[in-house]
Amino acid sequence: MQTRKKYIFLTFLASWLLLFFFGGDQLRRFAFFSGRKAEARRSWPRWTDRTLLKSFADPEELQRDGDPSLLSPRERRAAWLSVYRRSSCRMETCFDFSRCEKHGFKVFTYPQERGQPVSETYGKILSSIERSRYHTLNPEEACLFILSIDTLDRDHLSGQYVRNVDEKIRGFPLWNGGRNHLIFNLYSGTWPSYTGELGFDIGQAILAKASFDSQSFRPGFDVSIPLFSKEHPQRGGDRGWLYQDSVPPKKKYLLVFKGKRYLTGIGSGTRNALHHIHNGKDIISLTTCKHGKDWEKHKDTRCDKDNVDYERFDYRELLRNSTFCIVPRGRRLGSFRFLEALQAACIPVLLSDGWELPFAEAIDWGKAAVVGSERLLLQIPSAVRCIHPERVLAFQQQTQFLWDAYFSSVDKIVHTTLEIIKDRLSPHRSRSRSLWNTLPGGLLVLPDFSTHLGDFPFYYLQHGYSPSKKFTAFIRAVSQAGSLSQPILRLIQAVSGSQYCAQIVVLWSCEKPPPPSGKWPQSAVPLTIIQGRRKVRGAGHGQGSGTRAGSRSSHPTAQPHPSVLPPQLSDRFFPFEAIQTDAVLSLDEDTSLSTSEVDFAFLVWRSFPERIVGFPTQSHFWDPEQGRWGYTSKWTNELSIVLTAAAFYHRYYHSLFTEYLPAGLRELVDGLAACEDILMNVLVAAVTKLPPIKVTQRKQHKEVVAQQAECRDGAAGTPPPGQRSSSAPHSAPAKVKGTAGSRRFSQRQDCLNQLADWFGYMPLVSSQLRLDPVLFKDQVSVLRKKYPSLEKP
Repeated sequence: MQTRKKYIFLTFLASWLLLFFFGGDQLRRFAFFSGRKAEARRSWPRWTDRTLLKSFADPEELQRDGDPSLLSPRERRAAWLSVYRRSSCRMETCFDFSRCEKHGFKVFTYPQERGQPVSETYGKILSSIERSRYHTLNPEEACLFILSIDTLDRDHLSGQYVRNVDEKIRGFPLWNGGRNHLIFNLYSGTWPSYTGELGFDIGQAILAKASFDSQSFRPGFDVSIPLFSKEHPQRGGDRGWLYQDSVPPKKKYLLVFKGKRYLTGIGSGTRNALHHIHNGKDIISLTTCKHGKDWEKHKDTRCDKDNVDYERFDYRELLRNSTFCIVPRGRRLGSFRFLEALQAACIPVLLSDGWELPFAEAIDWGKAAVVGSERLLLQIPSAVRCIHPERVLAFQQQTQFLWDAYFSSVDKIVHTTLEIIKDRLSPHRSRSRSLWNTLPGGLLVLPDFSTHLGDFPFYYLQHGYSPSKKFTAFIRAVSQAGSLSQPILRLIQAVSGSQYCAQIVVLWSCEKPPPPSGKWPQSAVPLTIIQGRRKVRGAGHGQGSGTRAGSRSSHPTAQPHPSVLPPQLSDRFFPFEAIQTDAVLSLDEDTSLSTSEVDFAFLVWRSFPERIVGFPTQSHFWDPEQGRWGYTSKWTNELSIVLTAAAFYHRYYHSLFTEYLPAGLRELVDGLAACEDILMNVLVAAVTKLPPIKVTQRKQHKEVVAQQAECRDGAAGTPPPGQRSSSAPHSAPAKVKGTAGSRRFSQRQDCLNQLADWFGYMPLVSSQLRLDPVLFKDQVSVLRKKYPSLEKP
């Protein structure tokens, strides 16, 4: 046993001796050479070493060349804090909600100071706000304030840079540290770093800024807007390039880029690498060094060849013939080509790390753009090739929708900014993300009307909803007091006989009181009389009043007063609470319809609830000789207007007409007789991009103006001050005769041109469609026809 222990001890001792003799030296050599290698690594020359690298710029500039992170973290933090002193701002902490409770969401623009320069672009922004329905001239009513100082260009090297902004805004009594203020900015910072510095303290103001860095963006408080040029239209704007019947199965190019290449400074890294993906076949990537004052001093070996290739291709043709467009960062994170690609239906491939995309709070950019990484540029071609053609088409369609809904004009960009801020004030009544990203868009869906998709006329097919199976007949009456005309009595009987009629609402639009209850006819459905609203001089509209009854009802009377104006023409589209059904049958008291005509038109409307469906139609056309829009009431194969004297539409358009349209348009309607139905047609066409629908009509509609002129002395007014007047009509009305009829027709034509000028384009869409019942006028038995009475003369 002792011998065994001895052998074990000797074996263990020998093992330690061998390990120390052979392994110790290796461990010392490993540590020695590790230290040598580390020392060697530390002694390698840096790529900015002056002796080894011939420099075209200072080492500090080279150290930061081509990398978005130009500044050190400490420098970036200092620059960020210099702009965002209230970096923790949220709506709950830096916004006074109490200012918005009494008068709602009203926006006040500071009065322009004498001698204060304002750029053309900032003038467009201010004009968009002043034309909007939210603008107020009273700062006491305001919820949001806009500075009159131009803050768009904060590059101190720019000629439009406004100095001493801090000193100026501190002198404003309404500034209050920036609380409840909105500041617009397109360009911030300057060469070489282009930080987000604005040159003044924004305090607690909301910043609507282009090229927003996600690190400095305050979610739920700031708003990221797109970068747009000074040529961007004020309103209207050009439509997208993708037409309904021009979708090619495959475009010539898969991926394109044509733009500047920066040789030094921020933004040069990504653009210098774009030539690696160019193959000259389906991927075209063209850059030019030929820009700036001293480009020749910095040009490299590729510049001459790049400049030659650059001139061989037209930029617009590349956009039109490519499926994807590369949108890299420029000196700043955003660029003009982002909106250019959207309009051209060229799917943007974004290469701008850290860019907070425009209106990303509302818009789902994953459905319209490919967001790439600057560091993975070489993987972009293979990534876009893998996208299925069906998804490519969906991307293209979404680019067109977003362009038209939010970006095609300065008006839409500004209004989208305001609507996003307004939604934050009442989150429980704000638009859902799906409403922002589906037709017709967030700007045309009023959350004050409803938050349920089934209450709007646009989402029935998408979500399986269906409109109500009854309609409300809404009759505008202008008869003399004490008696009802025979046409309105016959009309009430015909409409109440429809199996789909839920109620009849009569809007009494005369200054004189309506007839007493005993004069109104008995009807099978409830009959409600609403007294037309009165507008007091110097005040807004009053509230509509009325009482509801089954067969009979007592009716309110209006007390005449010298300061009270007659009921306005636009009142027929006021969202009266008495209207509860989805469908509204708008009627004039002189309209002649049968029960069969009403029934058939309502069934047609239920298949097209987003459109106007009706009987009397008219059309518009462009007259190149006069250089203006023409209007005709002749019966032709073309139609673009269905008169609301006999038409079905969704009740939501009453809310849109009254609450969405600015007051200036409603004043235009009230100043020009017979303009309100044209404005309603223009509004619905602007929302749906679709024409109205004409249905079978037994008798041709005749416009009657005698009673209206008798009820409303001088109702056919003149255009409001400042509106453009039109010359005499160049197309005679078909059925309206006499001086009153000619004046009415002239005002209609003038109205059409003024509306086109207000919208910035002509929204009306022409059509040659008329819907008739099955077997209409076919030589078959009358028993086989559902509406045989429609064929009777």
